[in-house]
Amino acid sequence: MASPLVIVGMSGGVDSSVAAWLLLQQGYEVQGLFMSNWDEDEDGYCTAAADFQDARKVCEQLGIPLHKVSFAGEYRERVFAYFLEEYRAGRTPNPDVLCNREIKFGVCFDYARRLGAEWVATGHYARVVHEPRPRLLKGLDPGKDQSYFLHAMPAASLARTLFPIGDKHKDEIRAIARDLTLPVFDKKDSTGICFIGERPFAEFLSKYLPAQPGDIESLDGRRLGRHQGLMYYTLGQRQGLRIGGQADASEAPWYVAGKDLQRNVLLAVQGHDHPALLSDSLTAAQMQWVAGAAPAPRFECTAKVRYRQADQVCRVTVIDRGTVDIRFVQPQRAVTPGQYAVLYLGEECLGGGVIESTRPHTRDLSSPVAETGSH
Repeated sequence: MASPLVIVGMSGGVDSSVAAWLLLQQGYEVQGLFMSNWDEDEDGYCTAAADFQDARKVCEQLGIPLHKVSFAGEYRERVFAYFLEEYRAGRTPNPDVLCNREIKFGVCFDYARRLGAEWVATGHYARVVHEPRPRLLKGLDPGKDQSYFLHAMPAASLARTLFPIGDKHKDEIRAIARDLTLPVFDKKDSTGICFIGERPFAEFLSKYLPAQPGDIESLDGRRLGRHQGLMYYTLGQRQGLRIGGQADASEAPWYVAGKDLQRNVLLAVQGHDHPALLSDSLTAAQMQWVAGAAPAPRFECTAKVRYRQADQVCRVTVIDRGTVDIRFVQPQRAVTPGQYAVLYLGEECLGGGVIESTRPHTRDLSSPVAETGSH
């Protein structure tokens, strides 16, 4: 009886390389698939060509075939257009979540299945339980867990996906690659999105969205300085404001507290934990539930409003199928519209949605969530 065919998304990095080797050890028939999502650029910031060569070398060493495919058109249509639209609206998007849903576990997943794959695998730090229904779990390495970015995966894809390194720590993966003398064993982890890479973010964004400089103001309307364009700033940001040394203000650092899109004004406050930076609750829309629906109309769980954040205890109220209200036990700092609120019950990822709006920190949160019965 033939071994089931697994096609592994090969990025040219250490994680996917070791994932492929682990699957070979488990008896699968393994093939690699290198996916590019961005047209080669002339300034050398996108590393896709070098990454493909690394993936090719690894696959040669492991003795497995490597396919190559480009989804640059689909990426621009389904991910990059959304990225620009969100910045144009003054929000701060996270395109990695959409890339996983629409590209890696969308069109690329379908492509791998057409190649005959029974399973698709990647080098993500996450785990999946397939029975009795697909459940997405955190990766065992808390510093590398990527379930936050995978919460919106289509259920049909999750049901046929393997995460071979999800039960391991990063240092263990590096050690395996070193022992195997894989050519990528000491390759630096990629950070961010290929189409931005290491290039200056403001310079990149200005090619697609015209910058509109304006005033920076305090909450009481004092003019503090000038901003280069609202799209270049995010809530809670400290660096790059250039408004220190105000004559009538303390020496405490300034932070971005809001954006007035109508007046093209950036609002700033002093102090890392200024009340204007704190929120008690938020509304998230475009909810994607791993199980297909919320576990209950109202339930308690934990949430992350940004990657790598510690789990925050909260109560979730379902407003409708696609929208929830999330109230936190402890006030949250710099909750940013456009980012994702992702929900967990212990190790299990329940799903998540796009942060639409927040409500300021105004109430006493010292009592347990369960005792608070009203909105």
